[in-house]
Amino acid sequence: MKSPKNGRDGRTRIIEGALRRFSQDGVSATTLASLRQESGVSVGSFYHHFTSKEHVFGVLYAEIQSMYQRAFIDELRRHESARDGIEAIVAMHMAWCGKHPERARILISERPPRREEPGGPEVAEARRAFFREVADWWRPHMKDGVLRPVAPTMCYVLWLGSATEMCRLWFSGAHQPTPEEIQGLCQAAWTSLRVP
Repeated sequence: MKSPKNGRDGRTRIIEGALRRFSQDGVSATTLASLRQESGVSVGSFYHHFTSKEHVFGVLYAEIQSMYQRAFIDELRRHESARDGIEAIVAMHMAWCGKHPERARILISERPPRREEPGGPEVAEARRAFFREVADWWRPHMKDGVLRPVAPTMCYVLWLGSATEMCRLWFSGAHQPTPEEIQGLCQAAWTSLRVP
C-alpha cells in the first residue's frame, strides 16, 4: 500500500531506508528498530513485506548485485579487443562506485547472503549466470593466446582487486582517486591478465 505522504509503497521505503542504514552503519550494526525508523514504517507494515532484517538485506544485496552485473556485462560486450575490455571494466567499476556509493559500499563491504539465507539462492544463481557470460567473452581471447587462463576468484582479484581497494579508500574519505590513477589501475589490470 502506498503512503499518502510520499506516494512510495512500504516495501520501497524499507529498501531505501536499508540502503542508507546498511551503507552507513553496516548490516550487523543496524537494528530492526533503526531500520523501521529510517523507513518510516510500522511494525505491521515491515512484517507485511519482510520477515527479518536479514530478509531485507538479502533482497537488497540481490538487487545491487544485479544492477552492477548488468552494467558490467553491458560494458564488456561493447569491446571486442581483450585490452579494451579489461581496461573498460576497471573504468566502469570506478565510475559505477562513484555514481552509486551507498550500493557500492554494501557490495564491497558486506558478505553476500549464503545459500541457506534469505536472498542466497538468487544471489548464487545470478553469480553463476554472470560468470558464464564473462567466461564466454574471455574464452576466445584465451584461446587466441591474449588472456591468461585464470580461475574466477583469481580473475576478480587481478582484474578489480586494486580498483576495489581504491574505492574503499575513497569511501572512507582517505583518498579521492584521480583520472591518472584510474588509468593506472586499468593498465595494471591489463598487465596482470594478459599473456606476457
